[in-house]
Amino acid sequence: MLETLFFVIISLVAIVSAILVVTCKNPINSALALIMTFFCLATYYVMMDAPFLAAVQVMVYAGAIMVLIVFTIMLLNIRVNASKSQSHSVVLGSIIGFFTLINGVFIIMKSRAALPNGPLTGEIIRQQGHTELIGREMFTTFLLPFEITSILLLVAIVGAVILAKKKI
Repeated sequence: MLETLFFVIISLVAIVSAILVVTCKNPINSALALIMTFFCLATYYVMMDAPFLAAVQVMVYAGAIMVLIVFTIMLLNIRVNASKSQSHSVVLGSIIGFFTLINGVFIIMKSRAALPNGPLTGEIIRQQGHTELIGREMFTTFLLPFEITSILLLVAIVGAVILAKKKI
């Protein structure tokens, strides 16, 4: 009962902060709301008995990636232009997003995507540990996506520096 209440509270905070990420006019406030969303995701990982993923979520996303995003926002000196002509598109986008969310929840509940499956059981995870299993899969099965992600992050950093150098 208490765990369910905690889950509901964390879910509400995650939903509100995710909405603030999209609706804040100031990019710094949007980045701070994204950090709160990342912390809520880390809390979900702890609730699912995955402390390594929670620690990585906080260190990598809430820490390093958000510092990079805030640094890029400040480096590019983005100005906020608030206009009332965009209010119709915000309402339309919110309605479309809401129905997309409902559709996604319905599809997940009616499909087999939410069912646990695979060769790893809770006992195997407790014996070998989260870190070893994640590391083995990341550097064998998922090595190519891991390397592609690192290259994309490097390209984003170089692009931000090039854009900032043109204005200096």
